Amino acid sequence: MAGLPLQSNMIITLPDDPALAEFAESDIRMDLACALYAAGRISRSVAARMAGMERLAFDEELYQRRISSYTEEMLEEDIATLSKLFPR
Repeated sequence: MAGLPLQSNMIITLPDDPALAEFAESDIRMDLACALYAAGRISRSVAARMAGMERLAFDEELYQRRISSYTEEMLEEDIATLSKLFPR
């Protein structure tokens, strides 16, 4: 299957600290995905994959965390599209 990207995993090593023992891997992945998305470092699709979720479920998680998933750029694109579809 030439041309398909290889799937790989990244390993992150955290300090062996008792305070971190209570966190499940899935919680850490979710927190990291949300933080990187909120900081504008990764796309929503990449963040959803990182969290191991479908995109709509990830959008719900963003909503629960009060992280906007609708950007000013998206709004501008929507306004431009609507202006073309419904000229005055």
